[in-house]
Amino acid sequence: MTDAQIVGWGHTPFGRHKDMDMQDLVVAAAREAIDHSGVDAARIDGIWMGHFNSGLVGDGFPSSLALEVDEALRFTPATRVENACASGSAAIHAARNAILAGECKVALVIGAEKMTARDTAGVGEALGGASYQREEAGVTFPQVFSRFAQAYFQQHGDQSDVLARIASKNHANAMANPLAHMQKDVGFDFCNTISDKNPVVAAPLKVTDCSLISDGAAAVILAADDVAADFANAVAFRAAVQVNDYLPMSRREILKFEGPATAIARAYDRAGITVEDLNFAEVHDCFTIAELLIYEAMGLAPQGRGRAAIDSGRVVRGGALPVNLSGGLKAKGHPVGATGVSMHVIAARQLTGQAGDMQVPDAGLGMVFNMGGSGVANYCSILEPVRSGA
Repeated sequence: MTDAQIVGWGHTPFGRHKDMDMQDLVVAAAREAIDHSGVDAARIDGIWMGHFNSGLVGDGFPSSLALEVDEALRFTPATRVENACASGSAAIHAARNAILAGECKVALVIGAEKMTARDTAGVGEALGGASYQREEAGVTFPQVFSRFAQAYFQQHGDQSDVLARIASKNHANAMANPLAHMQKDVGFDFCNTISDKNPVVAAPLKVTDCSLISDGAAAVILAADDVAADFANAVAFRAAVQVNDYLPMSRREILKFEGPATAIARAYDRAGITVEDLNFAEVHDCFTIAELLIYEAMGLAPQGRGRAAIDSGRVVRGGALPVNLSGGLKAKGHPVGATGVSMHVIAARQLTGQAGDMQVPDAGLGMVFNMGGSGVANYCSILEPVRSGA
């Protein structure tokens, strides 16, 4: 059976783009991906757009905006894909499935979001649409993840210092990522201290425990195996898994993080690997407590002992399995529809030796984990380079 390979990519800087609207972001990322791959736009059989929106500023019907890149794209099928903060990965998986089904040979996938035109309260209200409205309406996502942190602290003791280490790690990592929204190494002490500049948002989570509100876009070109040889860069899917869990938090034992753990375990199984085989991971640190729980879901530590992953130095830059060398959502930024595509772009750059100052030496196997909601829509990709002569 033929599979899809990532053969080109594009990525705008993440941040506050006052001079760029949704169309500008989409076109910039898509044009870069097409140019990077060297694909003739006329060869693209379908376009998939990851875009959350849900009341955020932007175009509510954005799927055809990519046609503005090149006149050859006119009349190409284009579809918006939405699965909360995993919309970008949902678009990638949908395009890959079309290639697997033989309906498409070359696909353009874009993730994009325009967020900063709304104030913080407005963004919080919009993102709240990704929670269970019968029970969680009016609850912001910092409040949702504060419930995870409160429950974790109650069972395993105060872990504020660990959350601060995750935050400071990711801010330090972002210093090597020119595309990151916040390129400032704020340090552990700042992240670990409540202050006027780092107030509590939803106890015990402080500002430094929360991902950034950003504008941005990312794009990839996917090609079927039998045409991927035409392109200079190629990254293969060793596995790609989607798992959805119950939407109501009341129906889940939240500290088990079963949706993320199941998606990751199934991806390991399909790829024929264990966590020990990975060289790096880009994971969904929408809040620092999420990254801590993902360490456990990945199998880096038993439940309740996630801190061992960072205490040992394993997940830091230069460690055996560095996590979020891009700065993660925490510092790279989180334009929600773009996040999953961005993660795949960062991973593809790592695996082809094009990650610049973020580069992991001899990276041969990487993991992307992107989730929508509070561990509800879970996407895990295991990626590897297509070596010459392999």
